[in-house]
Amino acid sequence: MYPGNTHATYNNQYQRPSHPPPSRPVGPPPSRMYQPPASAPPTRQYERPAAPPPYWGDQQTQTYQGTGGISYQQPAQQPPMPNFNMQNQQINGTNNVQQFQYSSCTGRKKALLIGINYIGTRNALRGCINDAHNMFNFLTRAQGYKAEDIVMLTDDQRELVRVPTKANMIRAMQWLVKDARPGDSLFFHYSGHGGQEEDQDGDEEDGFDDCIYPVDFQQAGSLIDDVMHDILVKPLPAGCRLTCIFDSCHSGTALDLPFCYRAQDGGIKEYNVWKESSGDALSLVTGYLTGNPGLMMSSVGNVFKRVKARSGSRAEQIKQAKMSPADVIMFSGCKDSQTSADANEAGSFTGALSYAFIKVLSENPIQSYLTLLQNIRAVLAQKYTQKPQLSSSHQIDPNVRFIM
Repeated sequence: MYPGNTHATYNNQYQRPSHPPPSRPVGPPPSRMYQPPASAPPTRQYERPAAPPPYWGDQQTQTYQGTGGISYQQPAQQPPMPNFNMQNQQINGTNNVQQFQYSSCTGRKKALLIGINYIGTRNALRGCINDAHNMFNFLTRAQGYKAEDIVMLTDDQRELVRVPTKANMIRAMQWLVKDARPGDSLFFHYSGHGGQEEDQDGDEEDGFDDCIYPVDFQQAGSLIDDVMHDILVKPLPAGCRLTCIFDSCHSGTALDLPFCYRAQDGGIKEYNVWKESSGDALSLVTGYLTGNPGLMMSSVGNVFKRVKARSGSRAEQIKQAKMSPADVIMFSGCKDSQTSADANEAGSFTGALSYAFIKVLSENPIQSYLTLLQNIRAVLAQKYTQKPQLSSSHQIDPNVRFIM
């Protein structure tokens, strides 16, 4: 049994192991395919970490002012449904063709919801557990998900199997994608701290892997984007939908999906090394003006890594490796270089992206991918500087109807 807050289970397949996971993995497994720990901690009261995650960035804590007066973007006509047949996609600069298939979202629906407040730590959050509960209500009341097909992990639980430790999060991710079939609609929602760690395999634009922090990150470590891609994206078949919401800092490419879209017109973003490296460019200038050669060399090195990661055929190899025939969509709370906000709406703490996603779809369920992104940004733009991102595992038509 793997109960969540709603007594959801892993279809009676979960067997609780007898001993805890290792304190930290010794290194990446072969071929970047993550091999999960052999076991989870025994059932006992959870001991919360004493310190915040490293490099997680300052969390914005501001009061959300509401959405009165927002002019939502509306398509000129009702957005058409996607073409659900198998389709071919040309890989830029090569003769290779990648097949993919939109999901009809008429099959089984499953969801994994994770909310971590890091209760009792110096940098506790206040809205993440609320986000998980709000998303549960939205999915079950408006999107046709059943409570028995939803697993929820939050760090206000006493029973350890329901706490978002790294081992529990990995098992829950594996449960989510297990036996996935064409037409299925899977949903993953994470609200908690996010951060960045130095990239080890050269596949990141900014030289850093994005990561999320389980509640036991001090003992078990973080979960990086490469690992989450291997667990959540690679096993999925063509025609299976996975919708992901990452309401966390530095989450722009948290799932390593190869296509990211402009909010203005839905076009695919082109990589701009100096735009993405604005912080290092500023450090380079500062180092020059202050006569600090160490700062200058560090900044140049970071920019060089970005150029190397996105140069010529290497960029296309990375993109092709991250493509999937499945229908994977991600909305993230901000760019890789930004933080995401803890908000307060009507006296209740919530993550800004989680609140905006639910609000926009509740007020107008019929949206295209593009108008959904634009309207989420419009809600947040009243108060916050963060810019939510839309990315996908294959090139989508941003003007077709968003379904889940």
